[in-house]
Amino acid sequence: MAVLQHELTLSEAADLLSRALPGHRVEILQGRLTATPPPDGSHALSLTKLGRAFDRAGVVEAGLEYVQGVGLWLPTLPADFAIPDFSVVDEDFRDALVQKNCYAPNVFRLVVEVTSSNWSDDLGPKVECYAEAGVPVYIVADRKHDEVLLYRDPANGKYAAPERYKRGQSVPVPESVGVVLDLSVDTLLDGD
Repeated sequence: MAVLQHELTLSEAADLLSRALPGHRVEILQGRLTATPPPDGSHALSLTKLGRAFDRAGVVEAGLEYVQGVGLWLPTLPADFAIPDFSVVDEDFRDALVQKNCYAPNVFRLVVEVTSSNWSDDLGPKVECYAEAGVPVYIVADRKHDEVLLYRDPANGKYAAPERYKRGQSVPVPESVGVVLDLSVDTLLDGD
């Protein structure tokens, strides 16, 4: 009996993994396939309250939108893409569709990740990928280390060292995002 073998591309493997693991977030970062389990309650509440804060700050009136779980096409390697937890994007971001429900990085003003079990991706490869993509502001609610990191204004494909914020403090959203607001570290970390 003859057996035909077909070697999968990384993109095909990502599609198969997405179907095999419903609810997981599958990404390709720097040529590496990753799968993140569904968020816990605190993670989900953090994102809900983040959206409310941007609503109060007038994100729509500023000609922007915020979205959760929308793909960002990355320039790092041909198949690379990320699915940030939360993003502030230009209101016409849907015109910048690249492929596979991923959008060009130039429409992203801010990206937020709330760490889960794969926290090292948010603190390593995603910092590099988002900087290389030119994402102006990247905020990491680092639940593993109990702090929030603010990366901004990448130059030559790299962010400078992050600004670090502890509990009881607020993270000022840079004006370049298009709205002015401060985000509570405690809310970002716990959803409270």
